[in-house]
Amino acid sequence: MVGKSSDPQENKDIVLFDGVCNLCNFAVNFIIDWDPHAKFVFASQQSVEGQRLLKSAGAQQEEMDSLVLIRNQKTYLRSTAALEIARYLTGLWPVFYIFKVVPYPIRDFIYNLVAQNRYRIFGKRDTCRYPTAPLKARFLHN
Repeated sequence: MVGKSSDPQENKDIVLFDGVCNLCNFAVNFIIDWDPHAKFVFASQQSVEGQRLLKSAGAQQEEMDSLVLIRNQKTYLRSTAALEIARYLTGLWPVFYIFKVVPYPIRDFIYNLVAQNRYRIFGKRDTCRYPTAPLKARFLHN
């Protein structure tokens, strides 16, 4: 069919996460659990593909401690990324999108407090997560 892409990742929102962060890995599992339509695909920021996407999105090095959402060639960071993701999950999670009315400097202040202490509070892995066979299609590879 003309105009139809064979790329299964097309029209998917890409979530870039810190692959060695336990909190970030929990967040990925959480998103997967509440995203039954597989709207989101994932890449660790440490992967070759994650680095390529960060660079093409124009993300700065200091943004590496942020959850990054890329949707329709637009990049969302920190609390805005989290709220945009929640907006498309099932259950009651879209209700949290109401916090978008809070100015982002206030939201990001709280987000940054957690992000700066995430390894100390939640721990760190030695390596990035590797998806199980059923979830491999949800992760972008090098």
